[in-house]
Amino acid sequence: MNKRLNKSEIERYSRQIVLKNIGIIGQKKILNTKILIIGAGGLGCPIIDNLTRSGVKNITIADDDKVSLSNLHRQTMYNTNDIGKFKVDVIKNKIKKINPSSKINIIKKRITDINLSKIIKKFDILVDGSDNFKTKFLLNDYSIRYKKILIAGAISKFDGHVFTFDFKYKKTPCLKCFYQSEPSDEILNCEAEGIMGPVAGTIGNIQANEVLKKILKIGKDLNKCILIINLLTLNFRKVSFKKKKKCICEKY
Repeated sequence: MNKRLNKSEIERYSRQIVLKNIGIIGQKKILNTKILIIGAGGLGCPIIDNLTRSGVKNITIADDDKVSLSNLHRQTMYNTNDIGKFKVDVIKNKIKKINPSSKINIIKKRITDINLSKIIKKFDILVDGSDNFKTKFLLNDYSIRYKKILIAGAISKFDGHVFTFDFKYKKTPCLKCFYQSEPSDEILNCEAEGIMGPVAGTIGNIQANEVLKKILKIGKDLNKCILIINLLTLNFRKVSFKKKKKCICEKY
């Protein structure tokens, strides 16, 4: 943390450093935070892109999927030449071109009980860009157990949801408190339900913004709330919710 920013870093992040809420000290915090991003699709692409450009150098990305033609209308880190390649391989190469000093680790597997339990302690913040509730609930449970910050997102059609959980605080409700039971993954199925491309970018960008706010400890977050966005009607709502009795988050 005491290491000085070099001239290149000061210039690269100058428009951010000039903000009174950030400054040199805040930029150092961003540079030193370790983040795990699950999913390199419609949400993961803007999350990874924005956090890298903002100065987060220590990023691990988990995804086992390959780029397909149908991804390209919303997954902005890929182009036609990337079709058939593993998403994490493509992103790692592109991030190095954006910021050569980034330390990008990739996990070319789906996140499971086994691999998450082995790595979660390394990270300050977990960011959910997954497309299924099984993974989202798994991240929720482990974030509670290890008292981590979890920034979660979900998209479908014209709609998006964003959650910010900081499980260092005992009164924080969790994802299961909101959903009560695990919804069907058909809700998040872009192939069946469809998705307007900018919805993914909007929600992913908000998630990246929430990550930076938590790193810097600035502004208002979504603790005990869900942000619900409909880009068809331009309706933005924050809805509060409470801990559910006998939920897993009551145990820790």
